[in-house]
Amino acid sequence: MRQILVIVSSAILIAACSFGSDLRRAGDSDTLRLPGEPDAALPATALPSEVVSAADAEYRLLSNLYERASPSVVNIEAVTRDGDGTESDVRRGSGFVYDREGHIVTNAHLVSAVESVSVTLQNAYVRPAEVVGLDSFSDLAVLRISADAESLQPLRIGESARVQVGQRVVVIGNPFGLSSSMTTGIVSGLGRTLPSAELLDAGVAPGFDNPSIIQIDATINPGNSGGPLLDSQGLVIGITTAIRTDSGSFQGIGFAVPADTMRRVIPDLIERGRVEYSWMGISVMREDGGYGVAGLSESLELPVERGVLLRGVTVGSPAHRAGLLGGSVLVDVRGEEVCAGGDVIVAINDFHFDNLDGLVTYLVQQTKPGDEVELLVVRGRDTLELTLKLESRAADSGKLQDCHSES
Repeated sequence: MRQILVIVSSAILIAACSFGSDLRRAGDSDTLRLPGEPDAALPATALPSEVVSAADAEYRLLSNLYERASPSVVNIEAVTRDGDGTESDVRRGSGFVYDREGHIVTNAHLVSAVESVSVTLQNAYVRPAEVVGLDSFSDLAVLRISADAESLQPLRIGESARVQVGQRVVVIGNPFGLSSSMTTGIVSGLGRTLPSAELLDAGVAPGFDNPSIIQIDATINPGNSGGPLLDSQGLVIGITTAIRTDSGSFQGIGFAVPADTMRRVIPDLIERGRVEYSWMGISVMREDGGYGVAGLSESLELPVERGVLLRGVTVGSPAHRAGLLGGSVLVDVRGEEVCAGGDVIVAINDFHFDNLDGLVTYLVQQTKPGDEVELLVVRGRDTLELTLKLESRAADSGKLQDCHSES
């Protein structure tokens, strides 16, 4: 669309006339002034200090937050090498100090399958780092460096469950190698999912998304990955991980792994170097485009508008042993084939959720393999309470019972 700039001029028609004695002097100067013309404007004066102070309050908050948090943010360089020892790839990103034992938190995609990793502290000291553990499903990794405890300033992990859309957020990292850069913005969305594991490893089993992702509009670019997402108190509420882009550069949508996932994953990575996630053995249709329970309730005449509709159940899985049922009949809904007739899970351990992201978030953040959970299930017009014992995710999930199963 052409942008047309139109300059509107005001034509002032001055009638030539003789002012004669109406011309007068302004004070003792030689300046002539017309009748009725206002006095000359007085020189501008500074606003009262309290007004300036109130206007600058937000900037003082941000400056203070940066001064407190930036010493904890580090630069990470990960190197892969060819067979002859020459560098074949260098990945650069960010991370932050987790504790005074030298643990550094960053993204798994920065340090996965590399030969060496180095960490640069804000005081410019460079330390070699070992990868303690990484988890492709959450895209989180823990490194460890050898450094004096006095030089390590850990950041505190907050609670992402309290985060709200519209809340101010701050990102500190090293975009394009520019160390200790800060950008600000707001939380622009919640409850997103990312296929982190599939992006990291094409051979991983699909279908296990990284849940409860925080969407932000604070600028993040290559090099920001692994840096902390902070609230106004300086608490870490997430870790920057990805952007959505058509050009490779930031276009207003960034994503961060939530703090509650970090609180679940990081201790396991430090203790065991890996994370085991709870597995139920259910299959659910992708809910995008209105194919969750809320969007299907009218078409399928479901008695509820919240929860997770089961498409299928894996044979021999915890869900199968607990008696959960998948769908049994194919129904066309708005041009999509839906496997209908399955159970609807509406709550787990008295925690009611709206959709699949809510269920997966609870499983990831609140449970471990071996836990027994109580499910509230709607089957037709009946409500059931079922006990299910969670297991670890299996590499081979087995046969799925759903509308496409052989009879």
